[in-house]
Formats: sequence, structure tokens, C-alpha cells
Amino acid sequence: MKKMTKLCTLLIAVLLNGPVFAGGIQVEGAWARATAPGQDTAMVDMTIVSEKAAKLTGFATPLSQSAEMHSMTHDKGVMKMREVQAIELPAGQRVNLGEAGFHLMLIGLRAPLKAGDSLPLTLNVQVADSSSVKIEVKVEVKPMTDMSHDEHMHHMHH
Repeated sequence: MKKMTKLCTLLIAVLLNGPVFAGGIQVEGAWARATAPGQDTAMVDMTIVSEKAAKLTGFATPLSQSAEMHSMTHDKGVMKMREVQAIELPAGQRVNLGEAGFHLMLIGLRAPLKAGDSLPLTLNVQVADSSSVKIEVKVEVKPMTDMSHDEHMHHMHH
């Protein structure tokens, strides 16, 4: 019985964080770090692949008051974040938001993010043929074990 329970738990975890496909767009590896008490912002990272040229034009979650897309750049040793209106998704190319210098920011969290939970996001994507696609994604909340991320956030300026 224990083996069956472990297998079911593993299967559920894989399904929750598995790739999501909608309208020729694949989203995978969506994650956010658990938040500390009193912290009301969180960053979300993921990888997106679109069959056709497209743009991520926004996103939303019921778990925060607002949601913004940001670019990250280094300027004279200081990390800077700026809000952007869209993130380009070139046809057939994997775009990892973190590696590409972008991330999604949840602002005004309604409750802390706890490791092991998942949070729902709806991505808004504008495809080159002018169609628009809404993609429902479950974001895995990971433990706060990598402090290098928090140190980076300390040195960022909006």
C-alpha cells in the first residue's frame, strides 16, 4: 500500500508541474519560491515555446492584487528591473524567462506562498496571426533554500 501511495503522490506532482499545451504554445517548469512572513511580492519563472511567433502580453492570478512582467538588466554592477508590456516568443524557440532576462512578478500577495503548494496563473499570449490564447498554468512553489536569489533581489532597483 505504501508503494501505491508513493507512486500516486509522484504522479500527481508530475502532472501538476508537467508541460501545458494550448494553441501551439507549450509552457513548462513554472515555479516560484516560497515567501517569508510579511513578504508581499514573488517572482515566477517558466519556459515557453510557441510554434508560431507570439508575444506574452500579460498574466493574472487570483492570489495577488497585481501582476507585472519585468526585464532584468545589469548596469554598472547593479541589477535593474523594468516593467515591460510584452515578452517576444520567437517561433520554435525555447524562452526561459529567467535566462532571457525576464520574469513575472506577483505584487500584493493575498497570502504567503508555501513550499509544496501550487498557484494558478492565466497567461495571455498574442499569436502572430492576431489570435489570442489564454493558457492556464499551475506554478510549483519551491522551498526558500537558495539564498542567492534573495541576495540578488536585495541589489535590484525598480
